Amino acid sequence: MCAKVKRLESIISVLKSVECTVSSPQKERLREMERLHGQFSSRVLCDALEVPRGTYLNHIKRNKKDADSHHERREMLKKRISSIHDAARQIYGAAKIAAKLKEEDIRVSKEMVHELMQEMGLYSIRTRAKAMYRDLRKHMGNRVLRNFNPDAPNKIWVSDVTEFNYKNVTIYICAVMDLFSRKIIGCKFSHSNNTHLLKMTFRQAYDSRHLGEGLIFHSDRGGNYRSRTMQLMLKSLCIEQSFSKSHTPYDNSVSEAFFKSLKTEELYRSIYRSEAELKACISRYIEFFNNERPHKTLNYLTPAKKEEIYFSKHQTQTT
Repeated sequence: MCAKVKRLESIISVLKSVECTVSSPQKERLREMERLHGQFSSRVLCDALEVPRGTYLNHIKRNKKDADSHHERREMLKKRISSIHDAARQIYGAAKIAAKLKEEDIRVSKEMVHELMQEMGLYSIRTRAKAMYRDLRKHMGNRVLRNFNPDAPNKIWVSDVTEFNYKNVTIYICAVMDLFSRKIIGCKFSHSNNTHLLKMTFRQAYDSRHLGEGLIFHSDRGGNYRSRTMQLMLKSLCIEQSFSKSHTPYDNSVSEAFFKSLKTEELYRSIYRSEAELKACISRYIEFFNNERPHKTLNYLTPAKKEEIYFSKHQTQTT
């Protein structure tokens, strides 16, 4: 009943916004519907002005300029909706996101926001929080159990996020490391510690490696790592997720050790003239960390050399 009431309210809003009636010529009704592109879903517009949906969609396709404009607006809205959704830790539903967009002078109905969220697979965590909590509890075990020395690359990746204050601005740094070689295979920066930062870092790592089966992705229990978005992405890639025990930093100590090295060997020793210089120096440090810096845990090999030896030996055995 609630959905029907909301739909009726949207139809009434459409009728109040147009300069025609349902008895006006169809050409006039289509013109008014064009004007409301992006503010209401096509289904609501068609129901309000009694125009067949196929007729409306064909009209839009024929008018390429309007169709392109409509598509661009939808893509813009999707980006802003996704950003607001992540920044709010997946709490906001369509109504709250529509209100946030209004604060940015972006006028869009909550029905349209809901439609776009459905297309992107986004929803308010409030609707399924308890069920997701129970499901997550079943899968939040520690698969690594401080086994920080796997026998091959791409068996266990670990990740963490740290922050660094630069000129009263907090920069969040997310990194992904392959435990076998201690090589940093993904690193991204952001002004917000959100799921988008983690997804971008993981995607960078994933795209840089040739993965087989059985990869475990280990982290602490931070909200970004436990987010439904991250769970679904890892599941779609057949990657098993692993979590440290609550309040037990030693379970992810290798990631924390990397950030300690980054800060003591680079960040705390330099004065950066710009944020771009800060990020460039972090990137150079990671190149140094991977290719030049010997690691005691690796018998003083570099991460790059550790992987080179492994793949050379593995290739020899297979040939």
